[in-house]
Amino acid sequence: MLGINFHYLLRRLVGKPTCDKHPTARLGPSARIINIGNDSALIKIGAGTIVEGSLLTFAHGGQITVGQWCYIGEGSRIWSAGQIDIGNRVMISHNVNIFDNLTHPVDPVSRHQHFRAIATVGHPNRVDLGERPVLIDDDAWIAAGAMVLRGVTIGKAAIVGAGAVVTHDVPPFAIVAGNPARVIRYVGSADAETSDTVNGKDRPPRTGRHHVY
Repeated sequence: MLGINFHYLLRRLVGKPTCDKHPTARLGPSARIINIGNDSALIKIGAGTIVEGSLLTFAHGGQITVGQWCYIGEGSRIWSAGQIDIGNRVMISHNVNIFDNLTHPVDPVSRHQHFRAIATVGHPNRVDLGERPVLIDDDAWIAAGAMVLRGVTIGKAAIVGAGAVVTHDVPPFAIVAGNPARVIRYVGSADAETSDTVNGKDRPPRTGRHHVY
């Protein structure tokens, strides 16, 4: 049973924007809804979903949509300055980072100006952070400590291994691991490894294992 999220309740009490949350969606005590975009409609959480991590939209832009019956683990950060769409039944473990932007400008002078603005007056309303949308399709699983970077699409039922850094699209039903993440095999209806044979021939011995947590 989840505890009370006082951070969320306090923001609602003082009239701060939070999120458009389905009545059956739940925020754990560690969850943080940081809506710098000042519009609760920018963060949508579907029915049955449990959030233990943080969802953040920037002042100059950002939109996060989380589907039905998803889980977002403690310590995970989903930060949007553009668009992040998460499908239904998606499992996101703890300490996962999902960004659709660079979080700071690449140019060092602009980066310092950006930091000074945040530190003194708050997030600026006009800044280019190289936003590219992120899409995580239905039934995907992002394991602990993984990082999903801007512009990535993770296909249906794909699995991202623990600690992986995803810089390119992940095909449906693929398991990826490593830095940068690469396909190591497939699961579900597309998983050739569920059989001991390939095209009627014996499968060669497997030489190693990859773990997903």
